[in-house]
Amino acid sequence: MVFNTGAALLDAVVLAVVSKEMEGTYGYKITQDVRAVIEISESTLYPVLRRLQKDDCLEVYDQAIDGRNRRYYKITERGRVQLNLYRSEWGNYSQKISRIFEEAMV
Repeated sequence: MVFNTGAALLDAVVLAVVSKEMEGTYGYKITQDVRAVIEISESTLYPVLRRLQKDDCLEVYDQAIDGRNRRYYKITERGRVQLNLYRSEWGNYSQKISRIFEEAMV
């Protein structure tokens, strides 16, 4: 992707991905879902997850799967409020950018 991905956009995409699963989802799956829209490495994603957890937007729990511990991330009520704010802001922002592109001389 040629456009820079800022922290707020990463936070918004991660919150949206995690919010799709009522019981939460785990890091590898989050990485794969985010990579479907934004090129991101695991080394970039995990600090985002930790920051969202620190900001009380995500809660974390571990579950044993095939004898191994898997860490799950679940969106909190505060995370849902933040996600709704991001959705609103994204709608406004993307409409303005689209309008500029549409009006541009080709």
